[in-house]
Amino acid sequence: MSKVFSLEEVKKHNTASDCWMIVHNKVYDVTKFLSEHPGGEEIMLESAGADSTEGFEDVGHSSDARILLADYLIGELREEDRAPEFKSQFVYTGDNKEGGPTPLFWVLGVAVTAIVAYFYLNR
Repeated sequence: MSKVFSLEEVKKHNTASDCWMIVHNKVYDVTKFLSEHPGGEEIMLESAGADSTEGFEDVGHSSDARILLADYLIGELREEDRAPEFKSQFVYTGDNKEGGPTPLFWVLGVAVTAIVAYFYLNR
């Protein structure tokens, strides 16, 4: 059986040396992951000790990030502290498994094309 935490208890874990977050009403101790986070630890510390579901989903984390999150699961939020289930504005389909509104390679492709066109037209 999973351990159940109150929102008040999670709020106490809001520092770089003791960092918990809530994602989809599950509680994660991400302290050891802070230095490994690709976006830097500062972004995670902004929502330390709080519900980070919206931020987690808005960034469009990859399927690998979602799998990795399970390594830090320590329990779930008690029923009376749970927020309504978050509905993402993005639709994750089989064609877009990595999450987010647009796969990164498309963004990079457009950027490279724009740079090449700029230099070609300005020679």
